[in-house]
Amino acid sequence: MGNSPKASPPTHRIALNAQLNINYPLVASADSLAQVPQGLDPNGPLRIAYLTYRGKPHVGGQGVYTRHLTKALLDLGHEVEVFGGQPYPVLDDRITLTKLPSLDLFNDHYPGRFPAFWEFKTREDLLEVGVFSTGVFPEPLAFSARVHRHLAPRAQEFDLIHDNQCLGWGIRRLEKIIPTIVTLHHPITRDRALEMTAAPNFYKRWSIGRWYSFVKMQGKVASKMPRVVVVSENSINDIHADMGVALDRMRLVPVGVDPELFTPLPHVQRKPGRLITTASADVALKGLAYLIEAMTVLRKEGREISLTIIGRPKPGKSMDLIDRYNLHPHIEFVSGVSDERIVELYAEAELAVVPSLYEGFSLPAIEAMCTGTPLVATDGGALPEVTGADGETVFRCAAGDVSSLSRSIRHALDQPEARAEIGVNGRQRVTERWSWRHCAELTVDQYREVLDMPDNIAKLQRNGRL
Repeated sequence: MGNSPKASPPTHRIALNAQLNINYPLVASADSLAQVPQGLDPNGPLRIAYLTYRGKPHVGGQGVYTRHLTKALLDLGHEVEVFGGQPYPVLDDRITLTKLPSLDLFNDHYPGRFPAFWEFKTREDLLEVGVFSTGVFPEPLAFSARVHRHLAPRAQEFDLIHDNQCLGWGIRRLEKIIPTIVTLHHPITRDRALEMTAAPNFYKRWSIGRWYSFVKMQGKVASKMPRVVVVSENSINDIHADMGVALDRMRLVPVGVDPELFTPLPHVQRKPGRLITTASADVALKGLAYLIEAMTVLRKEGREISLTIIGRPKPGKSMDLIDRYNLHPHIEFVSGVSDERIVELYAEAELAVVPSLYEGFSLPAIEAMCTGTPLVATDGGALPEVTGADGETVFRCAAGDVSSLSRSIRHALDQPEARAEIGVNGRQRVTERWSWRHCAELTVDQYREVLDMPDNIAKLQRNGRL
């Protein structure tokens, strides 16, 4: 799994001076290469080093993005090697995963643990625990150092690096020797702001601000990248405002969904009053506490409401609320199951709920919609852009408002005809707009543009890729 494959000879030829003058906002076009000079092959396979410092496969957006995008790139004929840290991504069997293990300080069993002395094996391990000891989240910086040490000697093997939102200093160093592109799903500054707002006192706010101080590094690194792929127009605006990334460096490439996998299951009976949501972490951003409060309001009205949460139970505000309101018999956490089982869980629910305060896109929203499950979603971040018009493809509510959320759920449960219509319309909206193959095609268009930049042509020549 971790062995370095033999470098494959480059088969593409890159235009020496094809600069595309494209104004923001832009969705990458499949026709963007039409003006490449004759005699060059703009369609040859690329060899891509794909980086993901975390790859949780089912409930983390970065892990889902990694799994499906890399498979779609492979299906288009490109070679992909994934470099990842824990939790490792689940990949197509044809893709090589090179593991770059961290100290795994934030594993599900012992989050925030301090490692034993015998676990230190590399200088990057010392860097990771050193940063952690200062109260800062260490994984982006430490992973970028590990991947730099591993990839720099292998520069001749790859045409391009695709970094999935690590943006540590090591990524900046790699970009100087190998052409590099970055995906930024949303600015982590929004996570920080929401966590600090929810903090109960000054010390907690100060601690959260220190924890998220790695965001300053990410902003500086992102601003130096020649191209940043972003998944929604809302995120483009927020990344520009919060992280200072120039608009002309960013391109909109929406993510996708597999409509053949995430499909309605008419043979599965929906359970009255059953809600379903996804919670990769109990953080303010995801709004799970608001959903639990809304569920409590509805149950006090005499409604038999139950909730399936795709994710693991973790200590925090949501678990405290579940304990306080004695909701354990009515809430089920599900994790580590197949995509097929997740689709069945959607089919069993009367409503899917995305209670987030902010989303840069929301894969759970489009996956739920694609199954034909009626969706209740807030107006946080890019959710209106993604989910469509209220009353047509979604039941919308205000982010961070328990009354608004409970009112939308109540209205949806009381209107079976509206639910059915929104379920059908929601699936149609998704299948007409988003697929992983289309996402991969647009991403490759961005690869080609980056590889056509004169500085990157020089790097490819130095590395023997031209």
